[in-house]
Amino acid sequence: MWQLIKEDVTCIFERDPAARNLFDVLTCYSGVHAMLFHRLNHWLWMHKMRWAARFLGNIARWLTGIEIHPGAQIGRRFFVDHGTGVVIGETAEIGDDVTLYQGVTLGGRTLSDGKRHPTLGNNVVVGAGAKILGPFLVGDDARIGSNAVVIEAVPPGATMVGVPARIVRCKDESENCLEMVKEGQQAEKPAFEAYAVAAIIEDDADEALMALKLEIDELRAEIAELRQLQSPVSSRTGTENN
Repeated sequence: MWQLIKEDVTCIFERDPAARNLFDVLTCYSGVHAMLFHRLNHWLWMHKMRWAARFLGNIARWLTGIEIHPGAQIGRRFFVDHGTGVVIGETAEIGDDVTLYQGVTLGGRTLSDGKRHPTLGNNVVVGAGAKILGPFLVGDDARIGSNAVVIEAVPPGATMVGVPARIVRCKDESENCLEMVKEGQQAEKPAFEAYAVAAIIEDDADEALMALKLEIDELRAEIAELRQLQSPVSSRTGTENN
């Protein structure tokens, strides 16, 4: 357990430029405090001390604003940045080197007793306010954009944005991912991206607005030409009347 806690702390220096020193991280990062509680709470949960685990989990939520069910399985080097409003359900499973930002929900959509919450692979980044709802897999190296709502499985290396979320980019050229991307979208190399925001993400609304702008510019040019053609006619008519 102590090795897991040590890795949870040291990984922050790789992902947050605001982390200045170890004392700063241990005393000022709510994500670290939440994970300290969770590592203990999960141990209690697995050893059938369920009430104690839930009670300490509730205290952790009061202190940190982060709610992690003691039954959730979380891998190594897990980082919750800022943290307020993060909710992780009982049957959620999280791999290694995962980063969550504030307001993220790993939730369920059924009342069944079995698997209800998502499974996140390794090296996944989930942006602020994103909701991942249901018992499906988010593949390794996936990126979930801020405020996205994901309700179905995510291929490895995919970047998801929107409501409901759709794939806008792939890390590599795997068929499972690229066939879901609109034609012409180019794959890019993997990189850690704060808030899971890609450097370039095409958006349908932006494209529609650009098309409208071009059409308006063309109409303005045509109107200007018509006015120029009408000016000589108006001048001749005025001369004849005089």
